[in-house]
Amino acid sequence: MKISVVIPAFNEERLLGQSLAQIKTAANAFTQRGWEVELIVCNNNSTDRTAEIARAAGAIVVFEPVNQIGRARNCGALAATGGWLIFVDADSHPSAGLFADVAEQIVSGQCLAGGATIRIDTRDRTARTVTWAWNCASRMRRLLAGSFIFCDTAVFRKIGGFSDRLFVAEELELTQRLRRHAKETGKRIVILHRHPLVTSARKMHLYTKLEHLRFLASVIFSNGRALTSRDAAHLWYDGRR
Repeated sequence: MKISVVIPAFNEERLLGQSLAQIKTAANAFTQRGWEVELIVCNNNSTDRTAEIARAAGAIVVFEPVNQIGRARNCGALAATGGWLIFVDADSHPSAGLFADVAEQIVSGQCLAGGATIRIDTRDRTARTVTWAWNCASRMRRLLAGSFIFCDTAVFRKIGGFSDRLFVAEELELTQRLRRHAKETGKRIVILHRHPLVTSARKMHLYTKLEHLRFLASVIFSNGRALTSRDAAHLWYDGRR
């Protein structure tokens, strides 16, 4: 078995090195089983030292010129040679326990994709409340958080990967297509919760609550069209780090 860990990265020189170190440590859960692991970083048109840091950490580096997270993940997946893909955001830290739970799902033969609940690295009450609400919805509806997704590589490629139309919420659209495939094949999508993914709360510090509310309002009042606009989704693409 070979696992391909794909990390999309746009100007992530501040956090990428620590994240890659954590991923490599967590990957012992796979290597202890005798499995191979490859790290693939998609440099999504960065203007900083992202690519240099990734190479120094031993990662395979590929390049996607269009700033769009779905395209970046797809570019990394295209270079992958593993039987399973794990997508991890560059500001997130999976644990060995989480990877061990992924391995158990793979070995079961009954799972085609999955995600994990998240734990945000802040004491901010609003951020923690939003995270709690998301985790509840994720477990009840089997919704995948983009910060951590694992998927059978053949299935991912068969259904066409992430949408290149969406600049935000591409993981939710992928979830819908994975659900249909799971129903057709009799397999399942799981949300792991014993070892939540630790992820950065930086957006809560870099953007005001009003900016977040404005984006939410733009999605609602545009009937979702804002999800297909890089300008509307500036919280992800304006380069603040």
